[in-house]
Amino acid sequence: MVEADAAPGAPRREALRAGEAEAGQRLDRALAARFPDLSRAYLQALIEGGSVLVGGKARKASHRLRPGELVELTVPPPAPTALQAEPIPLAIVYEDDDLVVIDKPAGMVVHPAPGHAGGTVANAVLAHAPDVHVNGSIRPGIVHRLDKDTSGLLAIAKHERAHEALAAQFQRRETEKVYLALLDGVVAPDSGTIDAPIARDPRNRQRMAVLREGRPAVSHFTVQERFAAHTLAEVRIETGRTHQIRVHCAFIGHPVTGDPVYGRPAPALGLRRQFLHAARLGFRLPSGPWREFTSPLPPDLAAVLDRLRQETG
Repeated sequence: MVEADAAPGAPRREALRAGEAEAGQRLDRALAARFPDLSRAYLQALIEGGSVLVGGKARKASHRLRPGELVELTVPPPAPTALQAEPIPLAIVYEDDDLVVIDKPAGMVVHPAPGHAGGTVANAVLAHAPDVHVNGSIRPGIVHRLDKDTSGLLAIAKHERAHEALAAQFQRRETEKVYLALLDGVVAPDSGTIDAPIARDPRNRQRMAVLREGRPAVSHFTVQERFAAHTLAEVRIETGRTHQIRVHCAFIGHPVTGDPVYGRPAPALGLRRQFLHAARLGFRLPSGPWREFTSPLPPDLAAVLDRLRQETG
C-alpha cells in the first residue's frame, strides 16, 4: 500500500506498508522498486539523512523489512538553482515521462559555462519541462554532451532515476553513438579503429590531445564516400571523451573539415563550423525497450555534400 501527499512546493511524503513482496528486502531496494522516479543512490542519501522512518524510527539502508512495517518517506522539494528557464524552441525527436531526445542545432551550448550563461539546451529544457529535476535540484539531467558547433541527437533525463539508468549505459558502453563527419584528405582504408587515449593538452588547456597518460578512447570509422580532397565517414564511438572524434581524426592525419581547433585554420568549403553531426543515437529506455533515433544532415552540411558530389560527377 502506498499513500502520497505532495502539494506543489511542499515536501513529498510517501507511506509504504511492507507486504509479502517487500518482506526480507533491504529498505533502499524496496523503496527503489516502489518509487521508480527516485534513484537508489538518492534514496540512500535520504535514509542516511533521517528522511526515511521505519516504525517511526530512522533505520539504515540495509535494514531488512518485516511484513506490516510502516515506512514513511519525506522527499524535500527540489532546490532552486541559478539555472533559469528560457523559452527557446527545441527540435524534439522523442519524449516520455523519463527523458527527452532533441536534435541540437549547431551553435547551441549544452549547459551554462563561462561565457555562456544562458541560451543553452539546459535553459531550454527547463522551460519545456518545468518539473524536471536531478540530484535534488531543479535542473535537467545532461547525460552526454555535444560540442557547441556539433549538431545532432542529444538525450536529457527528466528525473533522478532516468539519469542514473542512462548514465550507467553510457558508462558501460552499451549505447550506440554514430556521427557523420567530413574529413580532410582521402582516407585510404574503407574502415578502421582508432584506439588512442585522450587527455588535456598540457601546452594548450583549451585543447585535447592523444597522450599516453590519457583516458581510454575508441572510435570506429567507415568510409561512406570519397571526393577529390575529402572523405565522408561514419564514425561510431565507444567512449565519450571531450572532442574525441575531432582529436582522433586529426591524429590519423584527416582532421574534420572546418574544424578551427584541430584542423585547418582557414574556412573550408564555405563552412562556418566543423562538419560533424550526431546522426544516430541508440539506447535502452529507462522503461525497458531499446530505441534508436536518427537525425538527417542539417541544411548547411547537406549543401556542402551536394557541391562536392556535383564537382566529382
